[in-house]
Amino acid sequence: QVQLVESGGGLVQAGGSLRLSCAASGNIFGSNRMGWYRQAPGQQRELVAVRTSGGTTTYADSVKGRFTISRDNDKNRVYLQMNSLKSEDTAVYYCNLERYGTMSYAYWGQGTQVTVSS
Repeated sequence: QVQLVESGGGLVQAGGSLRLSCAASGNIFGSNRMGWYRQAPGQQRELVAVRTSGGTTTYADSVKGRFTISRDNDKNRVYLQMNSLKSEDTAVYYCNLERYGTMSYAYWGQGTQVTVSS
């Protein structure tokens, strides 16, 4: 089994910064994609930023230029540096680990709350 443990959420004023961390442990194998999704109250869960084990990165348009995803493949960790936070960034942020194709898998963390006050 695989576990994802997130940390780093909290309350911050608009314009501030936060850094989220996610550590994955367990039977992780092959090339995969690791990253962050978020879900605001009454909204669907949406992709924020993901990075493949090969280094390809995808960002939501709403966070480009403000958020930076990084990843340590050896330690199975992923980070999200969030700068210039806005009230609309308020959501529960979930860490995600997925592998597509042969022997696929998908795992989610428990979520960490990010609240941006205006």
